[in-house]
Amino acid sequence: MTDSNTPPTPTQAVRVAPRIRRFGRSSSIGLGVSLLLVIVLAVLPYAVPLGSTREVTNLFIYVILATSWNLLAGFGGMVSVGQQAYIGIGAYGLVVLADIVGMNQLLAVPAIALVCAVVAIPISYAAFRLVGGYFAVGTWVIAEVIRLLTIRVPELGAGSGISLAPMAGVDRDMRIAVGYWMALAVAVVVVSAVILVARSKLGLALTAVRDEPLAAATSGVNVVSAKRIVFVIAGAAAGAAGALIAMSTLNVQPNAVYGVQWSAYMIFIVVIGGVGSIEGPLIGAFLFWLLQVLLADFGELYLIGLGVLGIAMVLWAPGGVWGLITRRRRIDLFPIGYRLDA
Repeated sequence: MTDSNTPPTPTQAVRVAPRIRRFGRSSSIGLGVSLLLVIVLAVLPYAVPLGSTREVTNLFIYVILATSWNLLAGFGGMVSVGQQAYIGIGAYGLVVLADIVGMNQLLAVPAIALVCAVVAIPISYAAFRLVGGYFAVGTWVIAEVIRLLTIRVPELGAGSGISLAPMAGVDRDMRIAVGYWMALAVAVVVVSAVILVARSKLGLALTAVRDEPLAAATSGVNVVSAKRIVFVIAGAAAGAAGALIAMSTLNVQPNAVYGVQWSAYMIFIVVIGGVGSIEGPLIGAFLFWLLQVLLADFGELYLIGLGVLGIAMVLWAPGGVWGLITRRRRIDLFPIGYRLDA
């Protein structure tokens, strides 16, 4: 008979090797809920008034912008205040391709994303010469330069803007529904692309570059190449969002699509949701959209409230809402790393 306090002998000891896995229970639940939510959102225009679906289209646009900006700043460490440059290019690009060239609007959106990706390449060579706050201001200046160049083109309405004529002739209900489904599809593609990038070797390189660029470079990471890939992806996503904005409003005003408020929206959404996570921008986009719908009638008080909320989150919850949720227990709805089970 063996004493229960006696340690087991080597022959009695049971050794269990640690298991490395990516998906846990929360991840499986999150994946299932996400797929169900996408299906529900896809059939939503058949169940609610189209005026409500138009409001939800704005939510999808916020998700696209916030997710792409989070990839740029939260994973890549590049705080850009000039993403409105690609929003404006995307909005005017839809007018050019759909109105002047005659391309189908549904085909024009991915084409515009590709154009913005190409435009982002030469811009990156100028922007990457700057670091820190200079990079943020530099991207803003680049966006202003593109705006000034745009308003000097008479075919684009100069400073008065231009309307999207082809979509104006389409049935209103069909136009709203098509714009809604297109925005939902682009949002799903952008979120999925960011997840895949974050889970790849490029994602690991970006994390190293964000935390310590010099150490990442000495470890063999091509810092400039990794940052440029992310910069191009974020530009393409912002361009697609700009095309969706033009498709929804049927009118493109230079001061509206090139307005710096778009960068302010992205920063606010990511900050209150949680920087450097997949879930954070989704939560932040929903909260921002909900506050905008409920409190927009309060005018300046609404904007002041958003500013106070943003400051409070930075001071007392720098990890955002998602950081508060995962403070006590690790939850990965969209896992981008691995976990070790003893």
